[in-house]
Amino acid sequence: MNVRITGTGSALPEKVLTNADIERLVDTSDEWITTRTGIKERRVAAVGEYTSTLAAEAARRAMSMAGTHPEEIDYIIIGTVTPDFPFPSTACLVQDLIGATNATSFDLSAACSGFLYAVSIAEKFLRTGAAQKILVIGAEVLSRIVDWQDRNTCVLFGDGAGAVVLEALDGAHSLLSTHTFSNGTFWNLLYQPGCGSRNTAADSRTIDERLYYLRMEGNEVFKHAVRGMEEAAMKALDANGLTPSDISLMIPHQANRRIIDATAKRLGLGSERIFVNLHWYGNTSSASIPIALDEANRQGILRSEDTLLLVSFGGGLTYASALLKW
Repeated sequence: MNVRITGTGSALPEKVLTNADIERLVDTSDEWITTRTGIKERRVAAVGEYTSTLAAEAARRAMSMAGTHPEEIDYIIIGTVTPDFPFPSTACLVQDLIGATNATSFDLSAACSGFLYAVSIAEKFLRTGAAQKILVIGAEVLSRIVDWQDRNTCVLFGDGAGAVVLEALDGAHSLLSTHTFSNGTFWNLLYQPGCGSRNTAADSRTIDERLYYLRMEGNEVFKHAVRGMEEAAMKALDANGLTPSDISLMIPHQANRRIIDATAKRLGLGSERIFVNLHWYGNTSSASIPIALDEANRQGILRSEDTLLLVSFGGGLTYASALLKW
Protein backbone atom coordinates (compact mmCIF):
# COMPACT_ATOMS: atom_id res chain seq x y z
CA MET A 1 0.00 0.00 0.00
CA ASN A 2 1.13 3.54 -0.73
CA VAL A 3 1.00 6.23 1.94
CA ARG A 4 -0.77 9.35 0.74
CA ILE A 5 -1.65 12.76 2.14
CA THR A 6 -5.39 13.10 1.57
CA GLY A 7 -6.02 16.26 3.55
CA THR A 8 -4.16 19.29 4.90
CA GLY A 9 -5.23 21.88 7.45
CA SER A 10 -3.85 24.71 9.54
CA ALA A 11 -4.94 27.05 12.30
CA LEU A 12 -3.43 30.34 13.40
CA PRO A 13 -4.32 32.76 16.20
CA GLU A 14 -6.04 35.94 15.10
CA LYS A 15 -3.70 38.22 17.05
CA VAL A 16 -0.88 39.60 14.88
CA LEU A 17 2.36 40.89 16.43
CA THR A 18 4.29 43.01 13.94
CA ASN A 19 7.90 44.09 14.03
CA ALA A 20 6.68 47.54 14.91
CA ASP A 21 4.95 46.08 17.96
CA ILE A 22 8.18 44.37 19.03
CA GLU A 23 10.07 47.66 18.66
CA ARG A 24 8.02 48.82 21.65
CA LEU A 25 9.07 45.80 23.72
CA VAL A 26 12.83 45.57 23.17
CA ASP A 27 15.67 47.53 21.60
CA THR A 28 15.28 46.48 17.96
CA SER A 29 13.87 47.69 14.67
CA ASP A 30 11.85 46.42 11.76
CA GLU A 31 14.90 46.81 9.53
CA TRP A 32 17.11 44.76 11.91
CA ILE A 33 14.56 41.94 12.20
CA THR A 34 13.73 41.83 8.50
CA THR A 35 17.36 41.92 7.36
CA ARG A 36 18.51 39.15 9.70
CA THR A 37 15.47 36.88 9.67
CA GLY A 38 13.04 37.77 6.89
CA ILE A 39 10.20 37.96 9.43
CA LYS A 40 7.70 40.84 9.31
CA GLU A 41 5.05 39.58 11.73
CA ARG A 42 3.93 36.55 13.72
CA ARG A 43 0.76 35.24 15.36
CA VAL A 44 0.34 35.05 19.13
CA ALA A 45 -2.19 32.93 20.99
CA ALA A 46 -4.83 34.79 22.98
CA VAL A 47 -6.18 33.93 26.42
CA GLY A 48 -8.04 30.63 26.06
CA GLU A 49 -6.03 29.51 23.02
CA TYR A 50 -3.72 26.56 23.63
CA THR A 51 -1.63 24.12 21.67
CA SER A 52 -4.54 21.65 21.89
CA THR A 53 -7.18 24.05 20.57
CA LEU A 54 -5.04 25.14 17.62
CA ALA A 55 -4.14 21.52 16.88
CA ALA A 56 -7.77 20.45 17.01
CA GLU A 57 -8.85 23.16 14.55
CA ALA A 58 -6.06 22.27 12.12
CA ALA A 59 -7.09 18.61 12.44
CA ARG A 60 -10.73 19.37 11.67
CA ARG A 61 -9.76 21.23 8.51
CA ALA A 62 -7.46 18.42 7.35
CA MET A 63 -10.14 15.80 8.00
CA SER A 64 -12.74 17.88 6.18
CA MET A 65 -10.52 18.06 3.09
CA ALA A 66 -9.84 14.31 3.29
CA GLY A 67 -13.51 13.47 3.75
CA THR A 68 -12.58 11.60 6.92
CA HIS A 69 -14.73 11.23 10.03
CA PRO A 70 -13.00 11.47 13.44
CA GLU A 71 -13.88 7.92 14.41
CA GLU A 72 -11.99 6.64 11.34
CA ILE A 73 -8.66 7.93 12.68
CA ASP A 74 -6.45 5.12 14.01
CA TYR A 75 -3.65 7.29 15.45
CA ILE A 76 -3.13 10.91 16.42
CA ILE A 77 0.55 11.88 16.59
CA ILE A 78 1.50 15.41 17.59
CA GLY A 79 4.94 16.97 17.36
CA THR A 80 5.26 19.73 19.95
CA VAL A 81 7.58 21.25 22.55
CA THR A 82 4.79 23.37 24.06
CA PRO A 83 2.19 20.83 25.19
CA ASP A 84 -0.77 22.00 27.24
CA PHE A 85 0.55 19.92 30.17
CA PRO A 86 3.61 17.74 30.87
CA PHE A 87 1.01 14.97 30.85
CA PRO A 88 -1.40 13.82 29.59
CA SER A 89 -0.31 14.22 26.00
CA THR A 90 -1.78 17.03 23.97
CA ALA A 91 -2.76 14.36 21.44
CA CYS A 92 -5.14 12.88 24.02
CA LEU A 93 -6.69 16.32 24.53
CA VAL A 94 -7.12 16.68 20.77
CA GLN A 95 -8.64 13.20 20.57
CA ASP A 96 -11.30 14.36 23.02
CA LEU A 97 -11.84 17.73 21.29
CA ILE A 98 -12.43 16.24 17.84
CA GLY A 99 -14.20 13.04 18.93
CA ALA A 100 -11.63 10.61 17.50
CA THR A 101 -12.79 7.88 19.86
CA ASN A 102 -10.85 5.04 18.20
CA ALA A 103 -7.46 6.75 17.95
CA THR A 104 -4.31 5.82 19.83
CA SER A 105 -2.87 9.22 20.70
CA PHE A 106 0.57 10.42 21.71
CA ASP A 107 3.02 13.33 21.48
CA LEU A 108 6.66 13.32 20.47
CA SER A 109 9.37 15.88 21.19
CA ALA A 110 11.79 16.62 18.36
CA ALA A 111 11.49 20.42 18.41
CA CYS A 112 11.16 21.90 14.91
CA SER A 113 11.59 18.47 13.32
CA GLY A 114 8.62 17.13 15.27
CA PHE A 115 6.17 17.08 12.38
CA LEU A 116 8.47 15.16 10.03
CA TYR A 117 9.45 12.76 12.82
CA ALA A 118 5.73 12.12 13.34
CA VAL A 119 5.18 11.61 9.61
CA SER A 120 8.01 9.08 9.58
CA ILE A 121 6.44 7.11 12.44
CA ALA A 122 3.01 7.25 10.83
CA GLU A 123 4.45 5.97 7.57
CA LYS A 124 5.65 2.80 9.30
CA PHE A 125 2.25 2.12 10.87
CA LEU A 126 0.53 2.56 7.52
CA ARG A 127 2.96 0.54 5.41
CA THR A 128 2.82 -2.42 7.81
CA GLY A 129 -0.98 -2.45 7.89
CA ALA A 130 -1.16 -1.46 11.56
CA ALA A 131 -3.32 1.54 10.62
CA GLN A 132 -5.38 2.88 7.73
CA LYS A 133 -5.71 6.57 8.62
CA ILE A 134 -3.43 8.66 10.80
CA LEU A 135 -3.69 12.29 11.81
CA VAL A 136 -0.26 13.95 12.09
CA ILE A 137 -0.08 17.39 13.64
CA GLY A 138 2.62 19.96 14.39
CA ALA A 139 1.41 22.50 16.95
CA GLU A 140 3.09 25.12 19.11
CA VAL A 141 2.36 28.07 21.38
CA LEU A 142 5.94 29.29 21.58
CA SER A 143 4.95 32.77 22.73
CA ARG A 144 4.59 31.31 26.23
CA ILE A 145 8.18 30.09 26.48
CA VAL A 146 9.84 33.03 24.70
CA ASP A 147 11.67 35.63 26.78
CA TRP A 148 10.10 38.89 25.66
CA GLN A 149 13.09 40.75 27.14
CA ASP A 150 15.57 38.96 24.87
CA ARG A 151 15.69 40.71 21.51
CA ASN A 152 17.71 37.91 19.92
CA THR A 153 14.99 35.29 20.37
CA CYS A 154 11.65 37.04 20.92
CA VAL A 155 11.60 38.34 17.34
CA LEU A 156 11.81 34.84 15.87
CA PHE A 157 8.89 32.78 17.08
CA GLY A 158 5.16 32.52 16.55
CA ASP A 159 2.19 30.29 17.35
CA GLY A 160 0.15 28.00 15.13
CA ALA A 161 -0.73 24.46 14.09
CA GLY A 162 -0.73 22.40 10.91
CA ALA A 163 -2.09 18.93 10.22
CA VAL A 164 -2.29 16.24 7.58
CA VAL A 165 -4.34 13.09 7.17
CA LEU A 166 -2.18 10.20 5.98
CA GLU A 167 -3.85 7.13 4.51
CA ALA A 168 -2.77 3.73 3.20
CA LEU A 169 -4.20 3.66 -0.32
CA ASP A 170 -3.56 2.22 -3.75
CA GLY A 171 -2.49 4.72 -6.38
CA ALA A 172 0.51 6.42 -7.86
CA HIS A 173 0.74 9.55 -5.72
CA SER A 174 2.48 8.73 -2.48
CA LEU A 175 4.93 9.49 0.27
CA LEU A 176 8.15 8.19 -1.27
CA SER A 177 10.35 8.09 1.85
CA THR A 178 11.10 9.74 5.19
CA HIS A 179 14.46 10.23 6.89
CA THR A 180 15.26 11.28 10.48
CA PHE A 181 18.55 12.19 12.15
CA SER A 182 19.82 13.60 15.45
CA ASN A 183 23.04 14.82 17.00
CA GLY A 184 22.73 15.08 20.78
CA THR A 185 26.25 16.46 21.12
CA PHE A 186 24.80 19.90 20.47
CA TRP A 187 21.68 19.66 22.65
CA ASN A 188 22.56 22.87 24.49
CA LEU A 189 22.51 25.10 21.39
CA LEU A 190 18.71 25.31 21.47
CA TYR A 191 16.75 24.23 24.52
CA GLN A 192 14.47 25.18 27.41
CA PRO A 193 16.57 24.76 30.58
CA GLY A 194 13.75 25.00 33.12
CA CYS A 195 10.50 23.24 34.01
CA GLY A 196 11.83 19.69 33.63
CA SER A 197 13.19 17.27 36.21
CA ARG A 198 16.63 18.94 36.16
CA ASN A 199 15.43 22.45 36.96
CA THR A 200 11.89 22.16 38.25
CA ALA A 201 9.28 24.85 37.79
CA ALA A 202 9.13 25.39 41.55
CA ASP A 203 12.90 25.71 41.95
CA SER A 204 13.91 29.25 42.97
CA ARG A 205 16.83 29.07 40.52
CA THR A 206 14.41 28.44 37.65
CA ILE A 207 12.54 31.59 38.55
CA ASP A 208 15.53 33.78 39.45
CA GLU A 209 17.51 32.87 36.30
CA ARG A 210 14.44 32.81 34.02
CA LEU A 211 15.16 29.22 33.04
CA TYR A 212 11.59 28.66 31.93
CA TYR A 213 12.36 30.54 28.70
CA LEU A 214 14.04 28.95 25.68
CA ARG A 215 17.72 29.60 25.06
CA MET A 216 19.49 29.61 21.71
CA GLU A 217 23.01 30.09 20.38
CA GLY A 218 21.91 31.62 17.10
CA ASN A 219 25.16 31.64 15.13
CA GLU A 220 25.99 28.04 15.96
CA VAL A 221 22.45 26.88 15.22
CA PHE A 222 22.65 28.58 11.83
CA LYS A 223 25.76 26.60 10.83
CA HIS A 224 24.37 23.24 11.91
CA ALA A 225 20.96 23.99 10.41
CA VAL A 226 22.26 24.59 6.90
CA ARG A 227 24.54 21.55 6.93
CA GLY A 228 21.88 19.35 8.49
CA MET A 229 19.11 20.35 6.11
CA GLU A 230 21.37 19.81 3.10
CA GLU A 231 22.33 16.36 4.37
CA ALA A 232 18.74 15.39 5.12
CA ALA A 233 17.62 16.61 1.70
CA MET A 234 20.33 14.68 -0.15
CA LYS A 235 19.57 11.50 1.81
CA ALA A 236 15.98 11.66 0.63
CA LEU A 237 16.95 12.32 -2.97
CA ASP A 238 19.63 9.60 -3.03
CA ALA A 239 17.21 7.07 -1.53
CA ASN A 240 14.89 7.61 -4.48
CA GLY A 241 17.47 7.93 -7.25
CA LEU A 242 16.73 11.62 -7.74
CA THR A 243 18.73 14.85 -7.90
CA PRO A 244 17.86 18.41 -6.86
CA SER A 245 16.81 19.13 -10.44
CA ASP A 246 13.91 16.71 -9.94
CA ILE A 247 12.41 18.76 -7.09
CA SER A 248 9.28 20.67 -8.08
CA LEU A 249 9.01 22.51 -4.77
CA MET A 250 10.92 22.51 -1.50
CA ILE A 251 8.94 23.32 1.63
CA PRO A 252 11.56 23.90 4.35
CA HIS A 253 11.21 24.57 8.03
CA GLN A 254 10.43 28.27 8.28
CA ALA A 255 13.05 29.39 10.80
CA ASN A 256 15.10 32.10 9.17
CA ARG A 257 15.20 33.37 5.59
CA ARG A 258 19.00 33.26 5.50
CA ILE A 259 18.98 29.58 6.52
CA ILE A 260 16.41 28.79 3.83
CA ASP A 261 18.36 30.67 1.16
CA ALA A 262 21.68 29.10 2.15
CA THR A 263 20.17 25.61 2.03
CA ALA A 264 18.57 26.28 -1.34
CA LYS A 265 21.87 27.57 -2.72
CA ARG A 266 23.66 24.39 -1.63
CA LEU A 267 21.01 22.34 -3.41
CA GLY A 268 21.04 24.56 -6.49
CA LEU A 269 17.39 25.55 -6.15
CA GLY A 270 16.11 28.91 -7.36
CA SER A 271 13.61 30.93 -5.34
CA GLU A 272 10.79 29.85 -7.66
CA ARG A 273 11.13 26.32 -6.30
CA ILE A 274 10.98 27.23 -2.59
CA PHE A 275 7.81 27.92 -0.64
CA VAL A 276 8.26 30.58 2.04
CA ASN A 277 5.67 32.08 4.38
CA LEU A 278 8.09 32.91 7.20
CA HIS A 279 7.47 36.63 6.81
CA TRP A 280 3.86 36.26 7.98
CA TYR A 281 4.21 33.74 10.80
CA GLY A 282 7.80 33.59 12.05
CA ASN A 283 9.21 30.32 13.29
CA THR A 284 6.34 28.12 14.48
CA SER A 285 8.66 25.16 15.15
CA SER A 286 6.98 21.81 14.43
CA ALA A 287 3.96 23.60 12.95
CA SER A 288 5.88 25.47 10.25
CA ILE A 289 6.04 22.79 7.55
CA PRO A 290 2.42 21.59 7.81
CA ILE A 291 1.18 25.21 7.85
CA ALA A 292 3.24 25.95 4.73
CA LEU A 293 2.10 22.73 3.06
CA ASP A 294 -1.54 23.59 3.72
CA GLU A 295 -1.12 27.11 2.36
CA ALA A 296 0.61 25.88 -0.79
CA ASN A 297 -2.12 23.29 -1.25
CA ARG A 298 -5.04 25.67 -0.76
CA GLN A 299 -3.44 28.35 -2.94
CA GLY A 300 -3.30 25.88 -5.84
CA ILE A 301 0.50 25.96 -6.00
CA LEU A 302 0.81 22.18 -5.74
CA ARG A 303 0.13 20.26 -8.95
CA SER A 304 -0.48 16.60 -9.58
CA GLU A 305 2.79 14.68 -9.99
CA ASP A 306 4.87 17.42 -8.34
CA THR A 307 7.85 16.08 -6.42
CA LEU A 308 7.90 17.81 -3.03
CA LEU A 309 10.82 17.93 -0.63
CA LEU A 310 10.04 18.69 3.00
CA VAL A 311 13.09 19.32 5.19
CA SER A 312 13.60 20.54 8.74
CA PHE A 313 16.01 20.97 11.64
CA GLY A 314 15.45 21.67 15.31
CA GLY A 315 16.67 21.46 18.87
CA GLY A 316 18.27 18.20 19.84
CA LEU A 317 19.80 18.77 17.39
CA THR A 318 17.35 17.02 15.05
CA TYR A 319 17.02 16.92 11.28
CA ALA A 320 14.48 15.28 9.01
CA SER A 321 13.27 15.09 5.44
CA ALA A 322 10.42 13.62 3.45
CA LEU A 323 10.01 13.21 -0.27
CA LEU A 324 6.58 12.80 -1.79
CA LYS A 325 4.80 12.74 -5.12
CA TRP A 326 1.75 15.00 -4.97
